[in-house]
Amino acid sequence: MQAASREALATSREHLGQQTGSPQGSRADGQVLLALADDLFSVAHVLDGQVSLRRALADASVRPDDRAGLAERLLRGKIGDGALDVVATVARQRWSRPLDLVEAVETLATDVALDAAQARGELDTVEDELFRFGRIIDGDGALSRLLGDPSADRQGKTALLDRLLAGKVSPVTERLVRNSLTSRHVHNAANAVERISEAASARRGQSVAHVTSAVELSEQQRQRLTAILERTYGRTIGLQVQVEPAIVGGLVIRVGDEIVDGSIAHRLEAAGRRFAG
Repeated sequence: MQAASREALATSREHLGQQTGSPQGSRADGQVLLALADDLFSVAHVLDGQVSLRRALADASVRPDDRAGLAERLLRGKIGDGALDVVATVARQRWSRPLDLVEAVETLATDVALDAAQARGELDTVEDELFRFGRIIDGDGALSRLLGDPSADRQGKTALLDRLLAGKVSPVTERLVRNSLTSRHVHNAANAVERISEAASARRGQSVAHVTSAVELSEQQRQRLTAILERTYGRTIGLQVQVEPAIVGGLVIRVGDEIVDGSIAHRLEAAGRRFAG
């Protein structure tokens, strides 16, 4: 997003926090928050599929209150009053491009769903389920291509995700994955799920270290690695560990955009290049 859209999203988030009771929604009931998230996700899907509507709601040549009024006329009675108020607020903002408005509504819906997980005491569970499902996608080429194809049938994607997730994960995780991966602007499904998992971790005041290991780490090893990373980065770190025998040994650690590749496979590859040179 460009600066104008980032500012618009920040203003919309602030308004949403006031409505739900706090920036984390701690004073709102979990079920109420889930209903609000569902409404916002449904609006995002409508805007995602209707170019003319999102252009109208983001048209800077139209007065902000008129854009909000258009949203209210079109959506009143179809979504709850809380969601209607949020969408009207979004429509009043100045967006750099119409698609930013759609992404903002999706972001707000995700925020509310994570608020719901927090209110229900499920945030840890949701974060872990998101991470594990992201690894499943990343390890299945056919599934990754299908879920990352914006031209694929949305109903077909939804049905597939329902089969994969229904009854196996929390209701919050199911909503987050289904609504995120049926968006037309998602091109990398694993990355999309990973970003939500990291947002869940951030709610707990943590940064995420994505660790790839050739073998499962013991609890003692996890604790030691966590302590080292927290000393290194000066903040609380949560580990997400993926077992990948192909790296042979050692660890590959990613925190944000920084990657430390200490795998034996990487060392062998580097040695091979030096030998060939």
